[in-house]
Amino acid sequence: MVYVKGPGLYSDIGKKARGEDYQGDRKFTLSTLTSNGVAITSSGIQKGDLFLADISTILRNKNITTDVKVDTSSNVFTTITVDEPAPRVKAIFSFVAPDQKSGKVELQYLHEYAGISTSLGFTAKPTVNFSGVAGNHQATVGTDISFDTATGNFTKLNAGISLIATDLIASLMVNDKGQSVTASYFHMVSQLTNTTVGAEFTHGFSSNENTLTFGAHHMMDLTTGVKARVNNYGMASALLQHEWRPKALVTISGEVDTRAIEKSAKMGLAVAIRP
Repeated sequence: MVYVKGPGLYSDIGKKARGEDYQGDRKFTLSTLTSNGVAITSSGIQKGDLFLADISTILRNKNITTDVKVDTSSNVFTTITVDEPAPRVKAIFSFVAPDQKSGKVELQYLHEYAGISTSLGFTAKPTVNFSGVAGNHQATVGTDISFDTATGNFTKLNAGISLIATDLIASLMVNDKGQSVTASYFHMVSQLTNTTVGAEFTHGFSSNENTLTFGAHHMMDLTTGVKARVNNYGMASALLQHEWRPKALVTISGEVDTRAIEKSAKMGLAVAIRP
């Protein structure tokens, strides 16, 4: 698919400030690439006494990518992505066997000043989802709506706006049919060391609860980075991520409740090896 520099999709609003990679479990991922271009990925994760594993195969043929994943519960997840069946359009077909009601088709359209995504379930009375954003490299506004044709009700009604500058992104989102509002801020402090800070504030009108989270990221050198975050409930998380060779990452993370320091901290380990 030809890359279009534009506002992206609705899911991109506030994404920078949320952060990723925090892992409270033990996870291992190994990817290999065969001579004919088939990518095979095996992963396992231990959650307490429960061990979950899956294996996925990705096959690319021209503009069609087929991703098939099988997990330990004998579920088969299939995703077929077609790049540019029409200009600037991506089509995604997905379903889970043996769940006959899981089938879904999604169409994405990326324009220089707009991004649209719509999906429809393969059922007699499906749930229809539509999200769209409009804007440029300085400002984006959008909405995310889901409608259940079986009940005739809107199951999701969200809206958001994002303001973008050279080194910062500020976003405001109204979620849960107006029952909650989230404001986020992301700032690039130094491009040389990839040092960033971010904050996210969420207020629930029905519960009258507030959640405020601060986070930061810093690259100690070219292969080692650290992240940390803490919220107003005293939950603090940190991680150390090291690339010991190209595309081979080990991540050590931990989480502690600072208001109940006597409790055991949660520790996580993730190892990912890619070709």
